[in-house]
Amino acid sequence: MNDRWYHEDISRPMAESLLAKAAQDGSFLVRHSESCEGALALCLLYENCVYTYRIFINEDNLLSVQACAGVKPKNFEKMPDLIEYYKQENTGLVTNLRYPVERAEEVDGQEVAVGAANVVDSTAKIRNDASRSLVTEILARRLEQVDSAILAQAPQGFYKALCDYIEQDVLKDAEHINSSSVDMWQLRLLLSLLTKGLSSELIQTMSALEASQSLLDNQPAPGGSVQNQIACDGSVRRLLSTAEELSRMLSTIENQVKDFEPESPDADVEDRHSEIAPVTFEVKLDSFGIFLKLHLKVDIEQGKLIVKKSKDGPEDKFYSHNRILQLIKSQKFPNKLVIMIDSEVKKTQRKEYVFTDSKKREGFCQLLQLMKNKHSDFSEPDMINVFIGTWNMGNASPPADIRSWFLCHGQGKTQDDTAADIPHDIYIIGTQEDTQGEKEWVELIKSTLKDITYIKFKHIATQTLWNIRIVILAKPEHENRISHISTSSVKTGIANALGNKGAVGVSFMFNGTSFGFVNSHLTSGSEKKLRRNQNYINILRFLNLGDKKLGPFDITNRFTHLFWLGDLNYRVELPTQEAENIVEKIKQQQYQELLTKDQLIMEKNDKKVFLQFQEEDITFPPTYRYERDSREMYNFIKQKPTGLKYNLPSWCDRVLWKSYPNVHVMCQSYGCTTDIVTSDHSPVFATFEVGVSTQFVSKTDPNNAASPGTINFIRCEAKLKTKSKTRFFIEFYSSCLENLVKSAEGENQESRDENLTVVWSTLPELIPIISDPEYLLDQHILICIKSTDSYESYGEGCIALQANSNEITFNIPLEHRGEETGTFSGSYKLIISERKQREKTYDFIQLEKDEMISVKQSKANTHSEFPKTWDRPGRVTQKTSAQLLAEEAAAKVRDRVPLPSVPDTTSKDNSKPSSNPEGSRSKNPAMIHPRAEIPQPASPEEKPMLLISNPLYEAVDQKQGAILRKEQVVPRNLRKGAPAKAERFSSPLLHAANKPAQPGASKWSNRQELLPVPQSRRRSHTCSELRRPGQGTPHSGQVEADHSISGVTSLSEQPPSLVRPPLPMKSQKVLQLQHATKDYRETSVLPNHTKHRSNESLGQQASVS
Repeated sequence: MNDRWYHEDISRPMAESLLAKAAQDGSFLVRHSESCEGALALCLLYENCVYTYRIFINEDNLLSVQACAGVKPKNFEKMPDLIEYYKQENTGLVTNLRYPVERAEEVDGQEVAVGAANVVDSTAKIRNDASRSLVTEILARRLEQVDSAILAQAPQGFYKALCDYIEQDVLKDAEHINSSSVDMWQLRLLLSLLTKGLSSELIQTMSALEASQSLLDNQPAPGGSVQNQIACDGSVRRLLSTAEELSRMLSTIENQVKDFEPESPDADVEDRHSEIAPVTFEVKLDSFGIFLKLHLKVDIEQGKLIVKKSKDGPEDKFYSHNRILQLIKSQKFPNKLVIMIDSEVKKTQRKEYVFTDSKKREGFCQLLQLMKNKHSDFSEPDMINVFIGTWNMGNASPPADIRSWFLCHGQGKTQDDTAADIPHDIYIIGTQEDTQGEKEWVELIKSTLKDITYIKFKHIATQTLWNIRIVILAKPEHENRISHISTSSVKTGIANALGNKGAVGVSFMFNGTSFGFVNSHLTSGSEKKLRRNQNYINILRFLNLGDKKLGPFDITNRFTHLFWLGDLNYRVELPTQEAENIVEKIKQQQYQELLTKDQLIMEKNDKKVFLQFQEEDITFPPTYRYERDSREMYNFIKQKPTGLKYNLPSWCDRVLWKSYPNVHVMCQSYGCTTDIVTSDHSPVFATFEVGVSTQFVSKTDPNNAASPGTINFIRCEAKLKTKSKTRFFIEFYSSCLENLVKSAEGENQESRDENLTVVWSTLPELIPIISDPEYLLDQHILICIKSTDSYESYGEGCIALQANSNEITFNIPLEHRGEETGTFSGSYKLIISERKQREKTYDFIQLEKDEMISVKQSKANTHSEFPKTWDRPGRVTQKTSAQLLAEEAAAKVRDRVPLPSVPDTTSKDNSKPSSNPEGSRSKNPAMIHPRAEIPQPASPEEKPMLLISNPLYEAVDQKQGAILRKEQVVPRNLRKGAPAKAERFSSPLLHAANKPAQPGASKWSNRQELLPVPQSRRRSHTCSELRRPGQGTPHSGQVEADHSISGVTSLSEQPPSLVRPPLPMKSQKVLQLQHATKDYRETSVLPNHTKHRSNESLGQQASVS
């Protein structure tokens, strides 16, 4: 009999793929149902479509195929009988069964064969065997999770007695229970064996405890002496009750001793040590191109930012935490920072500081953000810092000092020393091949953190599977904010039954935000990449964490933030003969070339594993396989009985994360240590800044609310990768909804790319339980698209709620069991009450988009619309008053203040970094008359007129340089989009450009004819006056040059027919200034470069003289 049609628990997309490869009508297979536990699914191919029928097992242990309403199902005792019956024609299926589809490959062959045999045999035998194996498997799994150190201290024969009971006697007790017996005789025999001699020990222990308790409590224990109550027969029940009394007595004595103990004199000292000492940073203040050396002192405890001229000098001025509105990081210059300060006189002030390096700037930002959070007016935080560490300990004991791991000291993206001592809110430590006792390891971590932070961290959870362990600690003040703690583990070792490989996980709620953490140890071996991929899929399916109501969703969609860490064992996929070459590249820190062959990155890019997960850039060397007790050499050759095995240096130890859309998460460090050398792996650390939401309590009476909020979805469309032609509906899940909401069936439409398109023109209105915008804008809607025939999921996704007066469109990916299954798009409108939202702490730091400010609109525009100079991707919120003030100040300060000789109405420019090492800024000479009209774009889409820099100083950027070179070939007035009405400008250069070329004119005369718009000239001469048409050309004597500075010939010495003076030779000083690379000025200006302020100032003085 051929039982190859049984495929166990393969996924629905995999089943459809196998049937599509068969490409014959009547091809079929049987798999486990995803929607109904204990049921099977019969998948049948007909006319290039896959039809799914569920097979149920009724109370009489009979098999039947799901039938339509009113049709009596046909029952079968054995699965082969069912298959043989439906091979006949006209039996109710879309077509008869013809060609069984065999399994693609033999994975864990013995286990699959056993499973198929169970299906072939009677259903009753399946159930009995399943129940028996389930009990023994659960107990065996729990025994494996018992700490090995505890088992080692147990009496001889203890472990064997437990194993014998699990394998043999537990089933006997189960049969007694099924036969209505209340006694478990086998368990009693086991306990009697294990507790032999316990009675005498209890009597002695009780005597000592009663004597101790009499010293602390004057009132005698009720019922007389406890030891007299112990019977000599050694009854198990009597021993258990006595043990409970012993436990209560121990707790009572401990509490009484605490009442007698005076308060520890070191408590205040510990609190003082936990305070963060003030930190001073050396900076340069950019004040209109002049850099002043200053010192910024951050006092977190006092909530002050102190400005001093010298490190040890007196305070020059200080800003309290509530006056610091925002920090804006420059993207172009990683060591530059803008601080927006609230000023009573000027509303906001913009202070631009340059730090010694980027690490100092990041440390300063973290300290200021911690200060804002510490002195916030809100009782609950909206942002926390998370430390994640992973280490394969190599079955060796850890060193006594592991502080560098928690301080993020080592290689890669590390933190500055000023911020390394800041305690994180939550610590997640994952280990593999960890032979330490659970209690011993937790105590080592807690003592290490106390040495660093002077804080006694609270133990939240620990989960262990063999030698895979995850430990979570949190600050004491967060203990009451953490709830709904859940733990789970999954084996992925041999036959998925051994726990030497697998995963452990912990999940919890931090106020209103869900967190999930998975520590995994996947299959080793460079050639076992596909097996690692399957390990990942199995962990997704069977790791039971998070909200149980989210049944259709795996762990990747159950949490606001999911962090995946561990020894993932993905290798660098290069030939073994390249080993020496790989080591040489590592010595030269050529990591990027090796990372192109990293298996995890390649599989992730191919969307085979870790869909939608993120990982910080890797800038540290491979963490495996080192020579133990050293970090100078990789031991990539391993002697095995089968021969030599090569373990090329690889990034096996990783940290990845996946978060809901539009939530805040930022990786601050990602690297490995260099001084912990007991294992052949280096410990890896990663720190994150994570946004959290509060346990929301509405400030308004819900009974007095004007109207509840609503979420209205408008015409949604799903594109599914499936061969099925069934109908589909949507299920909506969210913590803001009282219950899940189901939609009506969608309309199927054919798609050109062989996918199925399903359209919903009308969808149910969603009513949130709380309509307050502060609550709703932190919520997300989970969607699950299910079929009507099998109720199986065809894709899951997540939509972030945003507030907007218009419809909000979305287009999200769909995935199921780690595979991409399509997309879901549409729009929705969120109707909520208008109310001021809480300013988020993580919005305190922004990124300035320097390139957005390089091209600006004409300065004729007022400051009613402030340019957006920063961007926080992933979150859309209404701008707060502090942000508006910051943007207004940023816009005003970027505009250069005109010199006294220039009228106020003259257009102002920002400056762009030049080659001047002093960073001085220069002002454009007045090239346009104050009353001259500047052409404005006809529409917002029309780009403003660009000003081309003076080619004398090679100051044109790449984009404008390309335009300028193109203009030398194609006349400007012949190109598309040429500025209209350029004749409205009047200048001597423009009149000269409109005249025919003189025979003696230079090549610059012809070039000027291609430029109808007068340009901002950054030269040592300038036009002192501009005439309107009809006023004639100004006298040449009105234009002067600064001979003393630049040596440029005066324009008055040139013939009036020339458009521009001949270009002078560049001096050596000018060339040196051009090639200087150090420049701390912002790039948010027009693409015009200048020379020295002195040159330009003298030119302006000449122009107005």
